[in-house]
Amino acid sequence: MAENYRKRGIFEEVAFVFPNAPTIPITVIAFNDLAQAQDQPGILESRDYFHSLIKAEIDKGIPSSRIILGGFSQGGSVGILAGLTSPYPLAGIFGLSSYLLLADALPKLITPALKSANSSTPIFMGHGELDPLVKLEWGQRTAEALKGLGWTVDLRVYKGLGHSANPKEMDDLERWLEERLKA
Repeated sequence: MAENYRKRGIFEEVAFVFPNAPTIPITVIAFNDLAQAQDQPGILESRDYFHSLIKAEIDKGIPSSRIILGGFSQGGSVGILAGLTSPYPLAGIFGLSSYLLLADALPKLITPALKSANSSTPIFMGHGELDPLVKLEWGQRTAEALKGLGWTVDLRVYKGLGHSANPKEMDDLERWLEERLKA
């Protein structure tokens, strides 16, 4: 994504940070409900790591209002949770083929101060209608839950798309990023 933007001469002033998940043993569990099989301590550790990345950018002099947090699949899901619970006001949050982690615990995780920091932070979600891994229904339920909590969510569904991205989704995300990062 960043390389594509660089080749096209856009977002040249933007630093892209792509963290890697730690290598840890996992148990693969098939689940059909978002509330099942969520490792809350591990998810919160990942969220805290994302928060440390935000803080590192702020420490470099980047205003939090110029930081966008997002990702694809599980990375997007952690990005959404980390963005919603960030103590710093962000320019935006996006998740592609993502869903809301710890949905049942979210009201307890978002204190009034955290809600105040990001209550007006816009959220972009892109999802393939044929995604077999992160079901479209999960993305739709996530968008509705976030709207119910007061966030503005732009959910786009891409016809014929599975668990991947396509040019239309990348174009929509690019336009959304441009809006958030206007000078």
